[in-house]
Amino acid sequence: MELIANVLAVFFLLAGVTFMLVGSIGINRFPDVYCRAHAATKVDTLGIMLFVLGLVFFTGLSITSLKLILVAIFVSLTSPVAAHALTRRALLHGVKPWTKK
Repeated sequence: MELIANVLAVFFLLAGVTFMLVGSIGINRFPDVYCRAHAATKVDTLGIMLFVLGLVFFTGLSITSLKLILVAIFVSLTSPVAAHALTRRALLHGVKPWTKK
């Protein structure tokens, strides 16, 4: 049983790190603040959620895994709200979305 938990932990940790790496490349390559905020939100929610899930499998059933689940819930609630607030403020201050010329 411990072997299965370790394999799942490694799988989710690697998936989270890979997703965060690809999303970080997207943040650097996208042309405007709106696309970058979208990429950052995806990296923040899904990448960190996969990473935290891997840590939950690694720690097993303990108070630490409960704290990790609470961190995952907090990130999943706050990250999209923060990105929405940031992009809305940029739009209200006149930052134009990128258009292909």
